[in-house]
Amino acid sequence: MSYALSMTVHAPYAQTVEATRVALADQGFGVLTEIDLARTLEEKIGVDIPPQVILGACRPPLAHAAVLAEPSIGLLLPCNVVVRALDDSTTLVEALDPGIMVGLTHNDAMAPVASEAGERLQAALASLSERSS
Repeated sequence: MSYALSMTVHAPYAQTVEATRVALADQGFGVLTEIDLARTLEEKIGVDIPPQVILGACRPPLAHAAVLAEPSIGLLLPCNVVVRALDDSTTLVEALDPGIMVGLTHNDAMAPVASEAGERLQAALASLSERSS
């Protein structure tokens, strides 16, 4: 079982990061956190990796429903969306499949929340290929 939803985008990294923000917003997600993984690893341990950012996306109604169903679900929130340069003109966008939350918690009450979050994340990722065309 894959744990990621993903989309390869035929657009440069910086353009794809901005398009991802818009796509998430279009689906009702706000970006609560942003970690520039490439910069952090360069600063902390002197290694060089391709540009990569982790966006912590949250749709408050879904987060609320998730916390009501599973009080400890905050351990898995917000939804992480990773944007990673593959080369100068190709970028990979990945999101943790919210269905994983149901499997990890063994709580069927999480299923409708995970399903809606997954549908919205899939729609956001699908729109990225349309935006890069």
